Amino acid sequence: MTVGGALLVAGTTSDAGKSVLAAGVCRWLTRRGVRTAPFKAQNMSNNSVVTVEGGEIGRAQALQAAACGLEPSVRFNPVLLKPGGDRSSQVVVLGKAVGEVSALSYRERKAELMTTVLSTLDGLRHDFDAVVCEGAGSPTEINLRANDIANMGLARAADLPVIVVGDIDRGGIFAHLFGTLALLDPADQALVSGFVVNKFRGDPALLEPGLRQLDALTGRPVLGVLPWREELWLDAEDSLSYTADGVIGRPTAPHGDQWLRVAVVRLPRISNATDVEALACEPGVSVRFVTEPSRLADADLVVVPGSKATVHDLAWLRATGLADAIARHDGPVLGICGGFQMLGHKIEDGVESRAGTVEGLGLLDVDIRFEPDKTLHRPHGHALGEPVTGYEIHHGRVTRSTGEGLVTLPDGTPEGVVAGRVAGTHWHGLLENDGFRRAFLRWAAGHAGRAGFTPAPDTDFAGRRAAQLDLLGDLVADHLDTDALLALLDRGAPAGLRVVPPAGVPPIA
Repeated sequence: MTVGGALLVAGTTSDAGKSVLAAGVCRWLTRRGVRTAPFKAQNMSNNSVVTVEGGEIGRAQALQAAACGLEPSVRFNPVLLKPGGDRSSQVVVLGKAVGEVSALSYRERKAELMTTVLSTLDGLRHDFDAVVCEGAGSPTEINLRANDIANMGLARAADLPVIVVGDIDRGGIFAHLFGTLALLDPADQALVSGFVVNKFRGDPALLEPGLRQLDALTGRPVLGVLPWREELWLDAEDSLSYTADGVIGRPTAPHGDQWLRVAVVRLPRISNATDVEALACEPGVSVRFVTEPSRLADADLVVVPGSKATVHDLAWLRATGLADAIARHDGPVLGICGGFQMLGHKIEDGVESRAGTVEGLGLLDVDIRFEPDKTLHRPHGHALGEPVTGYEIHHGRVTRSTGEGLVTLPDGTPEGVVAGRVAGTHWHGLLENDGFRRAFLRWAAGHAGRAGFTPAPDTDFAGRRAAQLDLLGDLVADHLDTDALLALLDRGAPAGLRVVPPAGVPPIA
C-alpha cells in the first residue's frame, strides 16, 4: 500500500456510526501491520481528553488512537469546538483554547483554520502509512458547504475518497444515502466512492434488493452491512447518544445479593459523560441519567458529572429542583470536575459565565475560582489506597478546602475532597482505575446501606475497551469489502463516477 493513503468516513447524520466505523477501520488496518493514524479536522463535543503534548482533543479521536495502538495527540483533532451555550463555543486549536466564537463569527476563521487542518493532515500522511479521517455531522449541510473544513471541503482540498455510512436502525436508510449524494455538487460527488449500512438487524437477504437498486441508481457500491451489536456502547461520541433518563450500558446480575443504583445528573452542558461508563461495566451496578428530582428518590449513589458551563448548569439544578433533591439525598454523592465545583461552598467565575461570586450547593467546604488559563494535565497518585491515573480539563481552581483529599499526589498534595458521604474530584477517568473503582463502590455501598452489594473482583475496564475495539476490527474484516477499502487508500476515488441529479443546489439570491 502507498505510504500516506487516506480516506474520509462521512455520515448521513450525526451518530450514524462515523466514529465507530473509523475506529474499526483503524483497528483492522493496525492488526494488518499498517501504521495508521486517526484524524478529525473539526469536532464539536464536550467529551474530550488530554493528549501526550498536554493539549485537548475529542474523546472519539482518543478512542481511534487507541485502536491504532497510539497515545492521543493534538494532531488527530486539530480543531475542537466545545459548546458552552446555544450560540457560542470555545475554540480549541491544536489542543489549546484560543477563544469563544458564535456560529456566525466562526465562519470568518475557517480559512485560517483550514490551513492548520491541511498542514496537520499532510504531516500525518508523511508519518503514517494510512490516515483514517472522520467527518462531522453530515457532508450535505448545504448551508455550511461554502466554509466547510471537516467534510467535503476537506475531501476536496486533500483529494480524499469518501465513504458514507448510514444508520438503518433509524429508518429511511436508502433515502439518507441517496439524498446525501444527490445534493452534493458534481466535484464533491466525484469523491464519494461507496456506502456502508450500519446497525442492521435481521436477514441480510431481505436487504439485498435495496442495495442493488442503490448501486444502480448511484453507480456506487454498498461496501458492507454492519450488524447491530449490543456490546458497542462504550465511549459514546456525545452525550446525545444517551437517551434522557436512560440506562447506560447493559446491566448484569450482581456479584453479591443486592444491586447498587446510580443516578447521574444529565446536565444541559454535560461534559465527559463517559466518566460513569466504568461504573456501568460492573455487575450489579445500574447506572442511569436523570433530569428531574423524583429520579433521585430510589438512588443509592448520586453523581454530578462535568459541565462546560458550571454556573449555568448549577442554576439549572436549582430551577429544576434537583439541587434540593441532591442536598436531601442521604446516601453518597460524587462530584466530578464541574460537578465537584457545584458541590462546593462558593464559585468565583469571571471567565466562563462572568457571573461573579455564586453560591454552590454547600455539600463540600470548598471554594473555587475560575482562571483564564485552562488546566490540562495527566496526573497520577493514590486514592482509597489504590494507585490511580486520570486527566484534568478545567478553568476552576480550588482556593480553599477543608477535609481529607480524595487523591494524594506523589508529593503528598491532596486533590479533591472526601467529607463523610460526599466526595469530589477534578479528575476525569478516575473511575477507570479498576482497584480504585472497587474501593469506591465499597465506600458508596457502605454509605448507602447496601451491605449485600459486593464489587466483582475481576472487572477489567481497559480490557473491556480493548475488546470493543477488537470487535469493531472484526466487524470491518468480516462484513466490509476490505479489498475495496485498501484500493481507496492506495489509489483514491475511482475515476468516472456517475453524477446523480440534482447534483447540488443553486444558490438562492
